[in-house]
Amino acid sequence: MNNSVGNTARLLGAGLRALLVLTVLTGILYPLALTGVAQAVFPGKANGSEIKSEGKVVGSELIGQTYNLPLKDGEETASPDLKWFQPRPSNGLGSNSVNPQYTLILSGATNRSGDNEELIQWVKDAKAAVVKDNSTADYKVKPSDVPAEAVTSSGSGLDPHISPEYAELQVHRIAERNNLGVNQVERLVKDNTDGRVLGFMGEPRVNVLTLNIALKELITS
Repeated sequence: MNNSVGNTARLLGAGLRALLVLTVLTGILYPLALTGVAQAVFPGKANGSEIKSEGKVVGSELIGQTYNLPLKDGEETASPDLKWFQPRPSNGLGSNSVNPQYTLILSGATNRSGDNEELIQWVKDAKAAVVKDNSTADYKVKPSDVPAEAVTSSGSGLDPHISPEYAELQVHRIAERNNLGVNQVERLVKDNTDGRVLGFMGEPRVNVLTLNIALKELITS
């Protein structure tokens, strides 16, 4: 009987010691080591790929944002602030006009098939809005000029990038709204266009947040 109690006590003691050692190793030392390596090697990515403007964090380069006017009385959906470059359409983006206040609303795709009548109407309405919003007195956008991502959301609804083609389509409107030269804005788009990863993976893309930060700096300079 005494031997049985002693054996049980030894087993419990060994189990508790193993639990303590493994807790320290895997719950404290290992996470601290990984955090230290990440901070040393990839500090930007480890901290959420934050983007700063005027010394303040205004968002992440991994998450898209909308650039809308304040809601008016009776409005359910805010109108886009057309002095800024606009991202892909989505109900899942946070609201930000290049400021430190960032609120994430939701994330997700429409989950509607390509022949869904409601989705088709959304795309038609979005295309008409892109044509109307980006046409100026001396520059007319044709429906055939509108790229796919200008009228469709991404799978997550949080894509921070647009194509260089969509950014360029917005150049004349941006120049007119901000009293800038078209050449100035075109240069801005070119300077903020990222090429293919390693030269062959993916497609060229423009991060809308970094582009709008550069636009803000150009306006205020």
